[in-house]
Amino acid sequence: MSNPGLKIVIPMAGLGTRLRPHTWSKPKQLVSVAGKTVLDHVLDSFSSLPESWDIELINIVGYLGDQIEDHVRANYPNLKSHFVLQDNPLGQSHAIKLAEAYLQGPMLIVFADTLIQSDLSFLATEAADAVTWVKPVPDPRRFGVAEVGQGGSVKRLIEKPQDMTNNLAVVGFYYFKDAEALIAAIDQQIQSDIQLKGEYYLADAINIMLAGGLRMRTQQVNVWLDAGTPEALLETNRYLLEHGRDNCAEACIRPDVVVFPPAFIHPTAQVSGSILGPNVSVGAGCRVENSIIWDSILEDEAQITRVILEKSLVGRRAHLSRRAGIINAGDNTEVTL
Repeated sequence: MSNPGLKIVIPMAGLGTRLRPHTWSKPKQLVSVAGKTVLDHVLDSFSSLPESWDIELINIVGYLGDQIEDHVRANYPNLKSHFVLQDNPLGQSHAIKLAEAYLQGPMLIVFADTLIQSDLSFLATEAADAVTWVKPVPDPRRFGVAEVGQGGSVKRLIEKPQDMTNNLAVVGFYYFKDAEALIAAIDQQIQSDIQLKGEYYLADAINIMLAGGLRMRTQQVNVWLDAGTPEALLETNRYLLEHGRDNCAEACIRPDVVVFPPAFIHPTAQVSGSILGPNVSVGAGCRVENSIIWDSILEDEAQITRVILEKSLVGRRAHLSRRAGIINAGDNTEVTL
């Protein structure tokens, strides 16, 4: 008997405008946080799936999507992966429709600008037709929410509700037992032109399925992290450093360096005469000299000399010297006073 299969669809064709200047030169899923790319953290979230399952990854890419393909093939060579181009982004449902050729049987849909922590092993015995992951929030009016009826089943999804009575925010993580049924609903959505400002949203396709009798339930998560803005990325960096990504035990051994935990310093980074932390991530190949840095992310091969930084994002191969304050420097930037 063959092992169960699961398709994991990750739509990644957005431009990531809220993370510029970093996303001028790379997709937002390849921005670093706590020593790994955002995409690496997303793929880590699947580690609790049953080991016997045959997993296929369907990456829906757009602008600079070749970098995502290169990253996945280089770092996950044993993961069966497909790459689908969405060169004219018309929304979430449109992205999933483009991957139709690969979608049969059970599937997960995961939006890669948010990170959650959830044990997925329950999917091996899941009885519902579909699952949407949710998190209770103080003010649901900024989010999409799941309206739950008696017995815990989802009645419909509501985008940015006007009242506070339902606080189960949808976090962008979905399971469907039958991918073909979702594609059929997306076809109906597109044929009926159910869209908003030129984009076809997945919630509308799900509502079509719910009206047709789909049995969907919610799965609550306690941790829901955002990686879509500089401020959110720094907040996510703090959380991940405090929950497993800190390597101060090794970093503190370095001579002529003071490290305040939590922090992540890549083993190949060269650090001297500096004070780092708390909440600092230093990527591979970085060089940091005579600097004080806290609450910041330095991406791979950044060069920092005589700098005082806080709450800053420094891109790959950026060069900063004699600088103090807060900075948001993209890849290959040079900033010198």
